[in-house]
Amino acid sequence: MAVVNYATKSLALKVVYYGPGLSGKTTNLRYIYFKLDPAYRGDLVCLETDSERTYFFDLLPIKAGMIGEFKVHFQLMTVPGQVFYEASRKSVLKGADGIVFVADSQIPLLDANLENFDGLRRNCLQQDIDLNAIPLVFQYNKRDLNYLIPVETFNNLLNPQRRPFVEAVAINGVGVFETLREISKLTVPAVREKVFGEKRREEAAPEGLSERDIVDLQEAEPSAKAAAPGEVDQVQMTKVKIGSVKDIEDELEKLSRAYGDKSK
Repeated sequence: MAVVNYATKSLALKVVYYGPGLSGKTTNLRYIYFKLDPAYRGDLVCLETDSERTYFFDLLPIKAGMIGEFKVHFQLMTVPGQVFYEASRKSVLKGADGIVFVADSQIPLLDANLENFDGLRRNCLQQDIDLNAIPLVFQYNKRDLNYLIPVETFNNLLNPQRRPFVEAVAINGVGVFETLREISKLTVPAVREKVFGEKRREEAAPEGLSERDIVDLQEAEPSAKAAAPGEVDQVQMTKVKIGSVKDIEDELEKLSRAYGDKSK
């Protein structure tokens, strides 16, 4: 659920990047962080437990315009992809306003994509999230490799409702901001209606980040150029050592509210 701060007139929307291990979830967030002007981004945060130190929970607020008098921030988070981190994935989904499902396009990983999406269904049910109603965008990643799952197969098996989908090569930034733009266009009007009871007129222009917004968010410095191999992996982040899955949930809630309170 969006975090509303009436004192600072700010609204924080939570978007979770979900998908199997190594599908490119963290790569998406790191690329976005790498490309954004520092004025429009918060800290990139990694929460570590003793058993999950290699899996990232990234939080990245992005100023994204206005809803009425409220300044909008997107808080982007990832979940660990491996099935044995089920509790952590469920915790991160709590209160989500939108979901990006990042699928690995390699043919041998089709079963992993299907299993992970089934896990998403289960976890959404346990968090009282209606997967058929929540804003959801599919990203079919690693489209530069050989032996790929056809997009039509992905849509038939994962996306029969034909939700928005984007073909991507996240490591090179291809499709990364397009995915962010698609989920923002779904999430902003849904939150507007849920929080403020305002229904968007059908003839109104799409809300959320536009292509012009994306360009404006990127800095006109050398670091805004296309990322060279390895550069995104070198993005610095703040690491927070914590003890348990419950601590992850508490820390994410604290971070969400802290960033939601920032109104630039």
